[in-house]
Amino acid sequence: MMKVLTAFFPEEAAPIITRISRGEKSDPFIVLVGTLLSLRTKDETTEKVMEALMPHVGTPRDLLRIPTGDLERMIYPVGFYRNKAKILKEVAGTIITSFGGKVPDTIEELLSIRGIGRKTANLVVTEGYGKPGICVDTHVHRISNRLGIVSTKNPHQTEEMLRQVLPQKYWIVYNSLLVTFGKRICTPLSPKCSQCPLNNICPKKNVTKSR
Repeated sequence: MMKVLTAFFPEEAAPIITRISRGEKSDPFIVLVGTLLSLRTKDETTEKVMEALMPHVGTPRDLLRIPTGDLERMIYPVGFYRNKAKILKEVAGTIITSFGGKVPDTIEELLSIRGIGRKTANLVVTEGYGKPGICVDTHVHRISNRLGIVSTKNPHQTEEMLRQVLPQKYWIVYNSLLVTFGKRICTPLSPKCSQCPLNNICPKKNVTKSR
């Protein structure tokens, strides 16, 4: 499955956070900022905002220097921009006061920062630091169950189960591949099974309608 999906989707089709992590300006803090902004926001919107924001937020201190009103205007296109501006400020402040200005590289430490959830922590560890981890969002949870790889009720359970059955060499890329797959083909409602490269091996669990 992993080999098929890797060959099927070009690198430029990867989510914006993955592409940021592979770029010249890759940095755990930039990955963290991008991930927080991307929550409940379309990938293309996050990309545009990050292109404008990255020159100004290379470090947590850079971000704190930006007046809140200016930061809100800079990230305005993303969903819940006022709340996200507040969270970004709080997270940057905690990184400075509790971690010496360096983004933690463990899930446990990242989860200790208010405003950072498990999905964000996993993305920072995997995409920001290149350390083994499995980031599970709605796409990964849905598709892993649809394919019959796991049988779980929530993303946390899916992460735990995937850690047992998924070869570690695929942990980091699993999220980006399934997010792209979930947006383009294996959609929540009426997936495009006729176009799917995994159609011959997928049991289509809980799929009642497809195209």
